[in-house]
Amino acid sequence: MFKKILIANRGEIACRVASTARRMGIQTVAVYSDADAHAKHVAACDEAVHIGGNAPKDSYLRWEAILAAAKATGAQAVHPGYGFLSENEDFANACAAAGLVFIGPPASAILAMGLKAESKRLMETAGVPLVPGYHGADQNPELLQREADRIGYPALIKASAGGGGKGMRIVEKSEDFAAALASCQREAINSFGSDAVLIEKYVQRPRHIEIQVFADTHGNCVYLFERDCSVQRRHQKVLEEAPAPGMTPELRKAMGEVAVAAARAVNYVGAGTVEFIVEQPKGYDHPEAMTFYFMEMNTRLQVEHPVTEAITGLDLVEWQLRVASGEPLPLRQEQLTITGHAIEARICAENPDKNFLPATGTLQVYRKPAHTAFELATAAKRTGSVRFDDGVREGDTISPYYDSMVAKLIVHGDTREQALARLDAALAHTHIVGLTTNVQFLRHVARSESFAQGRLDTALIQREAAVLFKQHPVGLALAAAADVAQTLLDERAAETSDPFSKTDGWRSHAEFGRRFAFEFDGQHVPACLTYGHGGTLTLAVGEGEAAVSGVLTFEPTSTVTGQGIILTYAGQRAVVNVYRKGEVAHVHTQAGAAQIIAVDLLAHAGDGVAEGGRLTAPMPGKVVSFAVKAGDAVKKGQPLAVMEAMKMEHTIAAPIDGTVAELLFALGDQVTEGAELLKLSAA
Repeated sequence: MFKKILIANRGEIACRVASTARRMGIQTVAVYSDADAHAKHVAACDEAVHIGGNAPKDSYLRWEAILAAAKATGAQAVHPGYGFLSENEDFANACAAAGLVFIGPPASAILAMGLKAESKRLMETAGVPLVPGYHGADQNPELLQREADRIGYPALIKASAGGGGKGMRIVEKSEDFAAALASCQREAINSFGSDAVLIEKYVQRPRHIEIQVFADTHGNCVYLFERDCSVQRRHQKVLEEAPAPGMTPELRKAMGEVAVAAARAVNYVGAGTVEFIVEQPKGYDHPEAMTFYFMEMNTRLQVEHPVTEAITGLDLVEWQLRVASGEPLPLRQEQLTITGHAIEARICAENPDKNFLPATGTLQVYRKPAHTAFELATAAKRTGSVRFDDGVREGDTISPYYDSMVAKLIVHGDTREQALARLDAALAHTHIVGLTTNVQFLRHVARSESFAQGRLDTALIQREAAVLFKQHPVGLALAAAADVAQTLLDERAAETSDPFSKTDGWRSHAEFGRRFAFEFDGQHVPACLTYGHGGTLTLAVGEGEAAVSGVLTFEPTSTVTGQGIILTYAGQRAVVNVYRKGEVAHVHTQAGAAQIIAVDLLAHAGDGVAEGGRLTAPMPGKVVSFAVKAGDAVKKGQPLAVMEAMKMEHTIAAPIDGTVAELLFALGDQVTEGAELLKLSAA
C-alpha cells in the first residue's frame, strides 16, 4: 500500500479522498490555487503545495506543476478526484512517465471511453444498443446540420470530449441548429480544449441510470448496482439515488453485465461508471417494459458515489487505493448486496428561480443538520444515517472560478419513503446565508408528486415547474412575525438598568403602536405592533383585505442549528431561526425558508427611482461574446451577450425594444454581479 499520495483536485472531493487515506494510514499532499490558499482541503491534508493562479488553466489543469509537487513531496501516487485532470489520458501517461501511480484507469481506457464518439463506435462493435446519431470525425457544420436533419428533431448536440453536463444543447428545429452548434462548440473548447461534437436523437421521456463498475489488474470486474440520476437541470444532476426506483432484477442484471463487458472491452482498471439512457415506452407504471441504450462511460469516481457506498456498505475510495496498489478486488459479484435506499442532494450556489444562474459570495451562516462527514455508515448505524460531505466552512467564499457545488447531502433509510423523509428533514436544518443556494428548491423537488412516486425522467423539473419555482411556503405573515420577534429579542438583550433603554412599549394611559415596514417578494408591506396592557402584543401585517392580525407570542429556544424562536402568530406555531444580514432577515422554519427585508423608514425616506436603460450582469463572470454593436436596434428577448461563469455559458437578452448606445466591456473581461454591460435606450 502507498505511504503518501498527492490529491490533484480541490474542495469536497479532495477532502473525501484525504478522509479515507487518513483512516488507512496514508499521508496526503494537497495542491492549491491562489483562491484556495486557506481552503478546507488544504487543511485536511498533511502537506500542501501552491501550484498557480485562480483560473483552472493556471493551477488545477497545470499537470506539470502537479507532478513537480508530487516529486518534491515524495508522493508515490496521484489521485485525480473528479473533473479537472481525472479523465485526461495525457496526464495519466505523464504520471506513469514520472514513476507515479495514477489512481485511475489506464490512459488507453480513458482515451477509448473518454471521447463519446469513440466509445459509441466501440459499443456498436460490441453489439450494445445505441441511440440513433452521428459520431463521425467530419465536423463540417453543414454536414452536422444534414445529419441532425436526417436523425430528426429534437436533436442533441454534445461535446465529444465533454462531461458534467457541459457542452450540450437541445435543438428543437432545424433553423436553430447553427446557433446552438456555435454555442456548444464555444463552451466545449473552453471547458475541454476540443470543439468536436456528436449529434444524437433526443430521446423522449428518458431516465438516466448509471452502473458503477470496478475492475482490478487481476482480471476481476464487478458492478456495484445502479444509480438513478434522472433529475437534472442544464443537463447536470440535481438528485441521485440508489437503487433506481422501479428497477427490475432482470434489467439490473442485464445492465450490470453490459457495463462489465464495456469495461472489459478496454481493459479497464479501477472505478468507472457506465451511463445509460433508459426508455419507458409504456409509461412510468410499466418498469418491466424499460429498455436501455449506452450513453457514455465516465472513467473516474463520480460525484454521486456516496449513494452506492450507502447501499453496499463499501468505501469506494478505499477500493480505488487498493486496486491502484495492485491488490485484487475485495469482493466478488455474488458477495455484493443492496441494503436499503440512499439519496444524494447536490447543494449548489445558484438561483433556481432565475434559470439556475450561478451565485458567489461568503458563507456568512453555514449550519448543517446532525451528520457524519466522509464516513461510511456501519451496518449497526446505517439506518437513519445522514452524511454531509463538503469542502467549505462557515466564513469561506464561493468564487466564480470553480464549480458551483457547495456540498453533498446523503441520506439512507430502510425504504425509499424513509430516505425521502430524512432528506427533507436534513434539508430543513441546512441554513446557508450569504449567497443564494438551491436548498429550498431541492425540498420542493423531493416533495413533488413525480419524485415522491418515483415517476422519473430527465424532464421532471420542467414537468413539475409549477410547484418547484417561486414558492413561498413560509408566507409573508410568518416571516414578518419572525423578524419582529427577533427584533424584540435583540432589543431585550441590549437593555440595561437605565429605564430609557427599555423598549417594552409601556404607556400609562394608552396603547402604543409601533410601525414596521417590509419588502417581501417585491412588494412593500406595512406592519404595526400594538403593545397592550399586561404585556400583550398584537401584530397587524399588510393592509385591506389581505391584512393579517393576531396576538404574537414568542420565546427563545435551542435548535439543531443554533438559537431559535418558538413563535405563535395568527393560528400558526413554528420554531424559527432568524439570521440578519443588514436589512435582510433570513427566516428558516420546518416548512421552508424565506427572505424578508426590514425597511428602515427614516433611512429610505429620500430614495428615488432607479435609473433605467441599463443592462447589468446577473452574476459574476467573463464576457464571452457580444451579439450586437453600438447603434444596433434590438427587440425584447433578442440575445445581446454571452457570459461564462462556473464553467457554464449564459445568454443575456434584451429586456425591452431599443437601441444599443454603448458596449462597456470587451471580450474576455471579468465582470462583477450588477456591473453594467451595455447601455440600451428604449425604442
